[in-house]
Order: sequence, then C-alpha cells, then structure tokens
Amino acid sequence: MILGLALAAALAAADPPPAPVAGDFVMEDFRFDSGETLPKLKIHYVTLGTPHRGASGRIDNAVLVLHGTGGTGRQFLSDAFAGVLFGPGQLLDASRYYLVLPDGIGHGGSSKPSDGLHARFPHYRYRDMVRAQHRLLTEGLQVDHLRLVMGTSMGGMHTWLWGETYPDVMDALMPLASLPVQIAGRNRMMRRMVIDSIRNDPGWKGGEYAAAPPGLTSAVYSLLFMVSSPQQWQKAAPTREAADRFFDEQVEARLAAIDANDMLYQFEASADYDPAPDLERIEAPLTAVNSADDQVNPPELGILEREIHRVKQGAYVLIPTSDETRGHGTHSRPEVWKQHLADLLGRSRTPAP
Repeated sequence: MILGLALAAALAAADPPPAPVAGDFVMEDFRFDSGETLPKLKIHYVTLGTPHRGASGRIDNAVLVLHGTGGTGRQFLSDAFAGVLFGPGQLLDASRYYLVLPDGIGHGGSSKPSDGLHARFPHYRYRDMVRAQHRLLTEGLQVDHLRLVMGTSMGGMHTWLWGETYPDVMDALMPLASLPVQIAGRNRMMRRMVIDSIRNDPGWKGGEYAAAPPGLTSAVYSLLFMVSSPQQWQKAAPTREAADRFFDEQVEARLAAIDANDMLYQFEASADYDPAPDLERIEAPLTAVNSADDQVNPPELGILEREIHRVKQGAYVLIPTSDETRGHGTHSRPEVWKQHLADLLGRSRTPAP
C-alpha cells in the first residue's frame, strides 16, 4: 500500500498540471443593450486543460470561472486559488477539467475604455458581459455545455445571470460574495462614491485626462473600506504608525494598477443588475457562498436567506468570521470554502473522468 502511494505521488510529480493557454476572441459589430456598437469587441481569456466530449457528444468537463470588478481571469492562476483547486487530485484538477478564465468587457486584456476610446467607449452592463462570455464559449471555443459556472463578487453576480439566462447550459452554479437582487443600500452608495469621485472631478476632463484625476484617489479610499476585513487589518496594522504605513501602501498599489476611465465604467456596469425577477428560471443545482465579515454583502440584510428559496435546487452557505476569512476577499480563498464546492459537485452531475 505504501509502495502504491509512493508510486502515485511520483507519477503525479512527473506529470505537471497543464500550462495556461492565452487567447483572444474578437466579435464583429457587437451590439450592447444600450444600443451602442463596437466594430470589434475583443475578449481575452486563459484556459487550462483540454475539452472532453462525453457519450452524448457534448462537452462535459468545461468550467467557467468569472472574476470580480477590476480583476482579470489570470488572477485565478495564483497559488492561493489555482494551488488549492486546479492541481493534480484537486476538485477542479486541470488534467481532468477544461478551465476557462475570461477577462470581462472593460477589464484586463479585453476591450476597455483605456485602449483609446476613453469616455466614448460603449456603456456596457452586466448582461452585455455575460452575453459576450457566452459567445466566447459557444462561438470561440466551441464549448456547448458547462460542468460548472462559478464567480467571485461581480463574477458571482454574473453567475446568477448565467443561471437564469442560459438555464440548460450548465450542471452547477456557485456564486461567491454576491446577492441575487439589484444593488441598493450602502452597496449602491459606495459605488456612487467611486463613480462620482471620478466623474465629478474637473481633472477627469470628460475622460480625456493626461494624468490621473485626483478623484481617483478618493475612489480608491471608498473601495478600500468596503472590501477590507476589520479583523485582518487590525492584525496587519496594530499601531498608528503601522496603520499609516499600511494605508499608504494599499493606496499606492491600487492606484498603480487602475485607470480612471476603466474604473468608472467597471462600477457603472452594475447599474441595472437585478436577477431577482427571474430566479425561478434557474434549473441547475446552485450553492451561494458569502462570508459573515463581508461588508459589501452583510449577512444582517437577510437577502440570501429570503431569495434562495426561489431557486429550485438552491443552497446558501454563510462562512463564519475567523482567522481564515478576509471580508469580501474571502471569495478568493478557496481553502475556506472548497468543501462546499465539493458538496455542490457531488449533488450535481457526476464529474467527467
């Protein structure tokens, strides 16, 4: 038995996980729900693994993983995420599954305002983003079925939309750090702080700024408090001096990574998000996961407890606050919630061999 285990370990070590493959899918004359069009809409993506067709002839091992506001698909290649889910023998082993990690419209390597159109870029919304993802899969990658759709934050909201817009396409759904209702209350107000800080700054210049408008810093200030964890930040900055240093580092790092027009569009994209009217359309087993210290989706609102009953095969998991949670950012720590993914895969169709 020990010899067998050692041999299996040696074979696994000799067979590294598939390398990521990057690509671009370009759609001609893409029409947005606003009525605006873009002559060429590019969706950048990364894949791991190889698609597999089952006895029915349909793809049976594709997994779509969707990122949050301001993120990219490549963020899921980190050790903290891929190292927990995509490795040999793990839940979404890339040697068994075909993992598709797209950049949403307005993000990463996909078409976005900072490419040159600035504030003349079409005003996209979440349903535009989901429709583009669907076309990437069906037209670009020839994927006709999904074993799983999962997403974090904005990607979680997209997951709800996927479930009701394309109910026959997937076997399972896992929205993380999201709610299946329109964005209102403090969440909406926080987004307005970001949007107004940029748009109302004279330095924005209608999107034609040469240097980042000062309002971008104010936007980052608002975002920092909503997505952070009080417990973890107290541990990271237990003194006044440490807090000042930590704050400066956080702001500097985020400002270096964002463009004002891109950020403005990213937050405006959520304006008409509201899957609530069509939750009964979701057919696939769904497990929604939030964390108790998430200030973007605070559990005291009671929204998921109320709405999950409208999803035919829906389940809701609230992760208690602990040393392992990171506020809203818990969505990107699968070590904390992977058991619930295992349960979801177990109560939906049997995974591909």
